[in-house]
Amino acid sequence: MSLSQDEVTGLTPAVGWVIFDNPARHNAMSLSLWQVAANKLLEYESDSSVKAVIMLGAGDKAFVSGADISEFDSVRDNAKQAQQYSQVSSRAREAMSSLTKPLIAMIRGYCLGAGVDIALPADIRIASECSIFSIPAAKLGIAYGVDSVQMLTDLVGPSAAKDILFTGRRVNAQEALQLGLVNQVVPAGELEAATDRYTSTIVRNAPLTIKFAKFSVRQALLDTASQDLATANRLISDCFDSADYR
Repeated sequence: MSLSQDEVTGLTPAVGWVIFDNPARHNAMSLSLWQVAANKLLEYESDSSVKAVIMLGAGDKAFVSGADISEFDSVRDNAKQAQQYSQVSSRAREAMSSLTKPLIAMIRGYCLGAGVDIALPADIRIASECSIFSIPAAKLGIAYGVDSVQMLTDLVGPSAAKDILFTGRRVNAQEALQLGLVNQVVPAGELEAATDRYTSTIVRNAPLTIKFAKFSVRQALLDTASQDLATANRLISDCFDSADYR
């Protein structure tokens, strides 16, 4: 059984938790879940006691199975509502992408559509062997955002990204590992412990060095003219001026 909000307090200190809690619908993303995710991530970004953040789905069936279409009649019934919904979900995605602390996705079961979109901004993805990944946009006649396609392509390469997007097929955990979509695959019963051990390693390390590493890897993906060397140099100086270095 995956963790509930009440069960995470006994694990690694200095870790923030974002739990997608809609198990009756395989953690399909409702408007309220997008709002909670955004608020939690912004809270953790400003909390100096939080050194890393873990995202997971409640229950044992899914990380996130997509958008919660059952509420579309009430929250996306017209263009105005759709725009408001998009603003809320975009705020959450931006909070994931801009988080300066390590963001880890702990994935069990279904990771479909919006689930992949949520997992992509994570720095590290640890999946159970029962996990299933899919982007079914081609089967639904919808388009995936360019920023999300960019993240997918950065991870798996253009050929594999096209395969995933063209077919909408389901990818099992081992294939996801081979493609580079996830970093680790562990037995289902060991997912929480493995993620906790991994995160413990991160939070024991120097936080300013981790912050610089995350920033510099992002910069390395840009062309040279677009790289923010001024911020990079400032972050390097912060490391050498830190108590950890001393």
